[in-house]
Amino acid sequence: MKLLSPAISSLARMRLWRIEGWKNNPADAQREVLQDLVTSAQYTEFGRKYNFSQLFNIRSFKQTVPIHDYEDLQPYIQRIMHGEQNLLWNTPVYWFAKSSGTTTDKSKFIPVTDECLEDCHYKAAKDVLTLYYQFNPDSDLLTGKGLVIGGSHTINPLNADAQYGDLSAVLLQNSPFWGHWLRVPDLSIALMDEWENKIEKLAFSTIKENVTSISGVPTWTLVLFRRILELTGKSTMAEVWPHLELYMHGGVSFTPYKEQFQKLIGKPIHYLEMYNASEGFFAAQAIPGEDGMLLFTDHGIFMEFMPIEEYGKANPETIGLQEVELGKNYAMVISTNGGLWRYLLGDTVQFTSLQPFKIKVSGRVKHFINAFGEEVIVDNTDKAIAVASEKTGAIVNDYTAGPVYFSDSGNGGHEWLIEFEKEPGDLGHFAHELDSALKSVNSDYEAKRHKDIALRKPLVRSLSKGMFTTWLKSKGKLGGQHKVPRLSNDRKYIEEILSL
Repeated sequence: MKLLSPAISSLARMRLWRIEGWKNNPADAQREVLQDLVTSAQYTEFGRKYNFSQLFNIRSFKQTVPIHDYEDLQPYIQRIMHGEQNLLWNTPVYWFAKSSGTTTDKSKFIPVTDECLEDCHYKAAKDVLTLYYQFNPDSDLLTGKGLVIGGSHTINPLNADAQYGDLSAVLLQNSPFWGHWLRVPDLSIALMDEWENKIEKLAFSTIKENVTSISGVPTWTLVLFRRILELTGKSTMAEVWPHLELYMHGGVSFTPYKEQFQKLIGKPIHYLEMYNASEGFFAAQAIPGEDGMLLFTDHGIFMEFMPIEEYGKANPETIGLQEVELGKNYAMVISTNGGLWRYLLGDTVQFTSLQPFKIKVSGRVKHFINAFGEEVIVDNTDKAIAVASEKTGAIVNDYTAGPVYFSDSGNGGHEWLIEFEKEPGDLGHFAHELDSALKSVNSDYEAKRHKDIALRKPLVRSLSKGMFTTWLKSKGKLGGQHKVPRLSNDRKYIEEILSL
């Protein structure tokens, strides 16, 4: 291990000049990516339908190919899962990343090609490592093991050649041989799909390892930490893994969890946010803790940005990198070397820097509250939760919020279901601070709250510990990449949880 790690770290550092190339010339990189995508797929069924062989620039591509959501591409994907090929992409597709976004009843199966693995996910992972070594040249990251929390996979019964699973499972199954030397746990544990038993095996199998980095969803990582501390009798994870230096996270905002991580780990480490979804690896922090993630413009994904006010229109407009503005909400539209074409990803992003291009995930196009014209997004509520927690001494494990509709007895408002790790001394004070923080970050919310005319004060309910886990389990969504939806524009989730 100690002989291998310096070699790998040296290779990682050598990649830096390539990164500087696309980072400094992002528009050129994106044009080349689109040309490669269209050229590769021109003789597929989809490519023939939209005459890819005659599309020579971005304008003609956008004019010819309509924007698709998953349901539009689903007939192609189902045929691929039954064994047909050369439909969306020109090389065989044998792997699918199963994704539900959050807790919707319908699963999505995203095609994962060899090109998507090599030129997107693994290439981006190498670039993340390179950027980390540039930031921290004396790092001992690769002298130990990387703990990967997540993933399970299942053989597809429709076609013996095709398999599907969580993205992390697909990546683990296809990772190069040297990758298995650098991570824990054993693949048989990493791919388990029963999460309560999996946490036990993860804990017992990793306690004595030299873990230097961790990647996984914050909620399950915290569960694992607490179980390991129970088993060892230690007070902090730094006593268990003294060389731990990096935690990599994504998928949900880390803001509500950071205080708990710092307390349980017990020493300063680096926290690195990544934007790696089933559809592709889009961005990562070049420097741990900095504002925004560096947009990866040369990784097999052509990106368009739909101003959020265009969402829902019959023919929505999208713009390129040259036209984006700081702080505006955009829905991402992507074309990928996995065979997704002008695909509405479902995430909304905001640019935090234009040179180089850096983004943050601000929410989902379907995860917001706008029942009364308040236009509250996840980025707003994460910030408000953090402020309210700081001012009241509370620690929040997870939350969801939705509207309370107008009735004969009063006007509308927002209802919050919060699972606290540490409850505030006064729930009313917490609700007041939450309300004040939301007003400070969202002027529409502030206007609607003026004198309680349109919106009354938020109703905050404290849930018993484990309630969100119970709810996810009841929906068959426990573990992996499944997350509690932060916001909803209706009361479906809230009513389901309260009924438990």
